[in-house]
Amino acid sequence: MDYHRENILILDFGSQYTQLIARKIRELGVYCEIHPYNLSIERISSLNPIGIVLSGGPKSVFDEDAPFCDKRVLELNVPVLGICYGLQLLTVLFGGEVEKAKKAEYGKAKLKVERDDPLFEGIERETVVWMSHKDRVVKIPEGFVSLARTANSPYAAIRSEKSPIYGVQFHPEVHHTERGKEILRNFLFRVCNAHGLFTPLSFVEESIRRIREEVKDGRVICALSGGVDSSCVAALMHEAIGSNLYCVFVNNGLLRKNEAEEVLYAFEVKLGIKVNYVNKEDEFLRRLKGVRDPERKRKIIGRIFIRAFEEEAKKIGGIKYLAQGTLYPDVIESTSCKGPSSVIKSHHNVGGLPKRMKLKLIEPLKELFKDEVRQVGKLLGLPDFIVNRQPFPGPGLAVRIVGEVTKERLEILREADAIVREEIEKKPDFSDIWQSFAVLIPVKTVGVMGDERTYAHVIALRAVKSVDGMTADWARLPYETLDLIARRIINEVNGVNRVVYDITSKPPGTIEWE
Repeated sequence: MDYHRENILILDFGSQYTQLIARKIRELGVYCEIHPYNLSIERISSLNPIGIVLSGGPKSVFDEDAPFCDKRVLELNVPVLGICYGLQLLTVLFGGEVEKAKKAEYGKAKLKVERDDPLFEGIERETVVWMSHKDRVVKIPEGFVSLARTANSPYAAIRSEKSPIYGVQFHPEVHHTERGKEILRNFLFRVCNAHGLFTPLSFVEESIRRIREEVKDGRVICALSGGVDSSCVAALMHEAIGSNLYCVFVNNGLLRKNEAEEVLYAFEVKLGIKVNYVNKEDEFLRRLKGVRDPERKRKIIGRIFIRAFEEEAKKIGGIKYLAQGTLYPDVIESTSCKGPSSVIKSHHNVGGLPKRMKLKLIEPLKELFKDEVRQVGKLLGLPDFIVNRQPFPGPGLAVRIVGEVTKERLEILREADAIVREEIEKKPDFSDIWQSFAVLIPVKTVGVMGDERTYAHVIALRAVKSVDGMTADWARLPYETLDLIARRIINEVNGVNRVVYDITSKPPGTIEWE
């Protein structure tokens, strides 16, 4: 059954929690999409949503440039849930009153449910919720009733008496709201009458159907990197079109230790999928010689990759499509079309192909978040060491070497990175770490080894925790772990005499150094 039949539309007003709303809804088995707050009413109608969520946002309804959606959104006879700014927007649009609170409300608050309603079915009369606002509703619109309050927000939850339009001042999507998931579940299943059609199995079945319908007997080339995204695409495409899939693995010389061997073994031996192996190590290193600017590195690497795929496609013959592992956060982060958020950075696999390549792009995972991809990968039979693999940048170790990329520097970084991976991956306690790796810094420092003066490279350790890579916090690794990794790198990797730890979160930094 097509899970798109149950689509929850999230209108993004710039909240830092917008993606979290989407993730929570999907965890509950309902498909949803994020779109900008000013999406046209015609486009909204064409999506045929069973419910609409108005996200929070950093603006005040009193700001001159406050984002307002088309009021006709509220006249579609579709259930609506306004969250934080979304509640205040509903209030203003329907003629109620909002004021700047004398006391801003951030953090945990005690919610008192005052009226029985499907939104709070099964929720205790008093529960803890998470607040983050400076404005509050002081007069609800005519035709609305109050459902709940907090000490600082007399109208912490309201609803229309005539239609299923709700507003809540708190954030049900964050884990600090103790019964937030249940409140969202009530909205989806009791108010919107969803059935929960979105599952990893339904995604696989629907994707296979759509791929077969589009590709028919056409040939597809798949850019395989060995990461979970491209591996999942390859497995999904193989399930859909079998021998018409041609996986191409390009060794750019910028891979982690033993990565090429691991990828070939996983696909050819474990999954029975033939891989075209292309060794372009010398060409990549030759073209990167003397290049220090990170954007130039990315562009050079991207161009060589495209040329390599073109050459392989020509050898194979009859290739009409290129499949790659673009994810939903890639699309959101690379373009501002999904909401009023700024573009953060460009991703190598977003934005299409050069026109001269003349291949049609297939991105079967572009609706999914990373954790959803891992679930799909398990369902498709991918080995655990690929399914659970940490994200690895498309340009590889080139963007983990600050400055020029040389064979010597790559060997140093590759060995240091292998030690970091080994020590992190062998401990179950670190399974929640999103990424952990080494970075080679282009400076040398004085050290003492074996009673002799040394002048050698510096390695920076980077380990972060994240849900989807959009934001991240540095991992508080135990001192014993940091000590062990540092000692091993200095003792086992020639050319390194100092190790430092990066404690920058995202934002303001990015996860990768370049």
